[in-house]
Amino acid sequence: MNIVLVTDFAHINGGASKVALGSARALAVRGHRVVVMAGVGPVDASLTDVENLSVECLGQHDLLGNPNRLSAAVKGIWNWEASARIKAILNELPLEDTVVHVHMWGKALTSSVVRAAAEMGFPIILTLHDFLAACPTGTLFHHGTQSICTLDPMSLRCIASDCDARNYGHKLWRVTRQLAQLGPGKLPSGIGDFIAISSKCKAVMEQHLPAGARLHLVENPVDVQRAPRVDVAANTHFVFLGRLAAEKGAVLFAQAAKTAHVPALFIGEGEKRDAILQVNPDAVVTGWKSGDEALRLLRTARALVFPSLWQETQGLVVAEALAMGIPAIVADSSAATDWVMDGHNGLWFRSGDPQDLSAKMCYLRDQPEEAARMGHRAYDSYWAEPATVRRHISALELLYPAVCSPTGAIA
Repeated sequence: MNIVLVTDFAHINGGASKVALGSARALAVRGHRVVVMAGVGPVDASLTDVENLSVECLGQHDLLGNPNRLSAAVKGIWNWEASARIKAILNELPLEDTVVHVHMWGKALTSSVVRAAAEMGFPIILTLHDFLAACPTGTLFHHGTQSICTLDPMSLRCIASDCDARNYGHKLWRVTRQLAQLGPGKLPSGIGDFIAISSKCKAVMEQHLPAGARLHLVENPVDVQRAPRVDVAANTHFVFLGRLAAEKGAVLFAQAAKTAHVPALFIGEGEKRDAILQVNPDAVVTGWKSGDEALRLLRTARALVFPSLWQETQGLVVAEALAMGIPAIVADSSAATDWVMDGHNGLWFRSGDPQDLSAKMCYLRDQPEEAARMGHRAYDSYWAEPATVRRHISALELLYPAVCSPTGAIA
């Protein structure tokens, strides 16, 4: 069949784009005609010279990369060029055998692409990589209080809440974007099918989607090759891998590691780098590393720490660690609990509680044999049913015909 895959970036710059572009390539290899519609270049080398795959990239700036801030503010609400381009793409494809799969739209393309596809009558499915289909910030998180937001998205109390990571003025711009998205953008109202990538994501979002919308659970694939299990009992580092952002709990981990007197290794970069080192001067921050180098550093871990303060939608790095035989310590409010059974292949700690996180790290520090047992169980359980690209694509191949069907029945 024909698949128009919509995503902000034509290159890999995070987990969502990695999943989107990886699935585009894999679907094309399986014989489907795939068109990647993207806003921001360059085009990833993995997408070139692939049979059945073409890329339509607008070559625009993303919101943060646009030097003209007025243009960024306007185009970030409604991208007319993106709307025109997807209409041109869809005009060349048969309605009865084409599905539009939206991955990311909030950093370049905007909901204008959904409006265009919906007006033309094409079936649309959207993968919920974040909560932007409901929440103006996309996180359902209050940055001021560093806590999960419980307000009804776009209610008067939500609009009045100064929850943005920057300032209230930026929050009002996000509200304006959300109004455009909910109204003329037909998002989520113009979409019949959604993919939740974890049970947490499904539980959070099912209350915010239109009546009659079909919500499917399809986990993202994990890009990790099977290798010998890590001997975690021989390791001492507790490792954080990802963006050093407030909502990711990076500073919380730094505080807890200092209290526990355990070595903390941060693989990543972000605005909280200085705050991390101020709280814990002994912490090591490597900056961003290539995929292979990041995984090599992760193999030095006694445990992965996933201290995210927001709920997340999946937490792929946790699965990568488990696949190596590394237990994970995860916040009990995060979607990573889908991967981790408390006390079996890792530990849960009370979200936002540095003392509880410290206690869990002390336990694995002082009990190397138990850390090793958890690592064994992590490795064996992951590889008993690995989250491979092949498995992910097979799920999509079952789902796409259902999206095109009025009944939504999966064959």
